Amino acid sequence: MMKKALFFQTKGNAVECGLCGHHCLIKRGRRGICGVRENQEGTLYSLVYGKLSAENFDPVEKKPLFHFLPGSLTYSIATVGCNFKCLHCQNHSLSQVGRHSGQIPHIVRRPEDVVGAAVSSRCQSISYTYSEPTIFFEFAYDCCVIARENGLANIFVSNGFMSRKAAKMLVPVLDAINIDVKSFSESFYSKVCGGMLDRVLANVKFFWQQGVWVEITTLLIPGLNDSDEEIRAIADFLVAIDANIVWHVSGFRPTYKMIDRPPTSAARLQSARRIGLEAGLRYVYVGNIHGGEGENTCCPDCRRDIITRSGFSVKKNEIRAGKCPFCSSAIAGVWGIGQ
Repeated sequence: MMKKALFFQTKGNAVECGLCGHHCLIKRGRRGICGVRENQEGTLYSLVYGKLSAENFDPVEKKPLFHFLPGSLTYSIATVGCNFKCLHCQNHSLSQVGRHSGQIPHIVRRPEDVVGAAVSSRCQSISYTYSEPTIFFEFAYDCCVIARENGLANIFVSNGFMSRKAAKMLVPVLDAINIDVKSFSESFYSKVCGGMLDRVLANVKFFWQQGVWVEITTLLIPGLNDSDEEIRAIADFLVAIDANIVWHVSGFRPTYKMIDRPPTSAARLQSARRIGLEAGLRYVYVGNIHGGEGENTCCPDCRRDIITRSGFSVKKNEIRAGKCPFCSSAIAGVWGIGQ
């Protein structure tokens, strides 16, 4: 099931992978940073094409997407591997195994199998998620094409570090993307994630301008990326693109290689939400805690709740044709397939 990779060129005895911002120069018999793209005799191959290591039926709110087909199910799939090495990765058993294991645990699926499972389970979308979907781009893209032919939407849940070539190829078949803006610090990205901030920010702007529905998630880690100044900087960046971009500020829980930090407090999350709203964002949500303010969708004009949630469950959705039922203001989002 190996698949010749996209986005590579030969450089002497090596190949340069152009899938993401790392542009790995990979010698023969070696793999890139993601651990799942290998140079075999001068040709780069994806080692995970059709090799799913996770598949689940999730509420779309779990991605999290709050303004995209709310209350619907999405068929979530993932392979192993990631182009980041986040010290706090909650899915490290998937994301980091590719670079350490010669054997990749998986179930073989064809794109047709994935789409068929989504359709038969009455999902409205397929989500490429859990690990970084960019690193299984070839399989995700083939699924996206067939999904569109069958009336399904496509969702990426991503660190946003794909190359511009990959992003451009993805746009025509992608309906929504949640991008992690993990910090507003290049130092944080370098030391904690093994990535670069500027590529992520450029892709946030690019996907929004191309008409893909974009929501942003920031996991607030006490003492690392949760200062008022950094929270405000992220909010200001998003507002400068469009005040309608949805922002999820989410609570950290100790995990993987970062167990020395306390969980994010509810007070800090609520404060971050207020900073985002004061900066001019119209929709800011609190994640990884339940109860209190920040779960429901509020009309930014009349201030009444129009979608009521409990965790990932939608209890009531009163939006009508993309508008508030109380004051008729337009509510930014995708409220039905084809809208």
